[in-house]
Amino acid sequence: MISALLDGYRHHIVDAHKQPLFLLLVGFITSFAFIRFSTRMIRAQVRWWPGNITPGGLHIHHMVFGLGFLLLGGIGTFATDGGHPWIDWFGLSFGIGCGLVLDEFALILHLDDVYWSEQGRKSVDAVILGILLTALLLTGYVPLGVVPGQDTRWGLVAVIGVNALVCLVALFKGKVWTGLLGIMVPGLSWIGAIRLARPGSPWARWRYTGRPRRMARAIRRERRLHTRTDRARTWLFDLIAGAPDKVPAGHPKAQAVAERMAARALAHRRPRRGPYGTAAGHGYGAGYGYGAGAAGGGPDGAGGTHGDPARRARAQRRRRTVRAGRPRTTATGSGRPSGRGR
Repeated sequence: MISALLDGYRHHIVDAHKQPLFLLLVGFITSFAFIRFSTRMIRAQVRWWPGNITPGGLHIHHMVFGLGFLLLGGIGTFATDGGHPWIDWFGLSFGIGCGLVLDEFALILHLDDVYWSEQGRKSVDAVILGILLTALLLTGYVPLGVVPGQDTRWGLVAVIGVNALVCLVALFKGKVWTGLLGIMVPGLSWIGAIRLARPGSPWARWRYTGRPRRMARAIRRERRLHTRTDRARTWLFDLIAGAPDKVPAGHPKAQAVAERMAARALAHRRPRRGPYGTAAGHGYGAGYGYGAGAAGGGPDGAGGTHGDPARRARAQRRRRTVRAGRPRTTATGSGRPSGRGR
């Protein structure tokens, strides 16, 4: 059996001059699998795993090392003119770089550390798509199986051109996987182009805005079909890359909890604008009841004194002073209506 596999490898890979591309695919898959295992071990805080690389407190992301492998593979291929055996090693290096860089594709796209958030799933999409396209190139070498050096066949060129347009239609309809994989497998792009667009796609915004019935059909289909596929996709991606954090990336959990508690505490209060453009109870003038009162009570901030006998007494004295027509002098300045309730 092993001899049969070796003979098949020599015939289909080595003799077909596809060994550099095969090693690129091997490096791609191996580096992605290794780095995902590493990050999941770091996330689980396993003691026997080395952890992040942080010289001087600076966290170096693994895409930095990926860029080094990409440069080594690309520059090395040009420097050696693609000769053997160097091109095989540089192909492996390039594949390792692809796996490390695309695993943090979402960080590059958002310019934020979204690795363990929902946005970080774009990295898994990019890696899986890159692996599939590389595997298709390995089996067919170029789209539609055209081999370089053959005579130009204009009929085939026309088919490739039409297929490219159909792929664009599928992409505009929100069928990303169908459109991209349809470049290599034309039937997929045609299916994606014929079917209804996804509700949030550019095609739906352009063509379905004035056609509510078609938009309603697209929404129903999205709920019926894509909910199931998205559930299966989420399960698969959780298995491959780990479940994302519930808290948004870059947002500490302690701060999130504090914000929720503050929101509950202030939910019953309705901020009101004072004469200085500030909301009562926030910033300058907090608790000073400018205008109609700090907490929506009576004049001079009497509403803010509810429940405090001393403050209520001070507010009553201020009201009597105003009724008597005498000017008030407070800590905020002479004659200025402060109405301070505390």
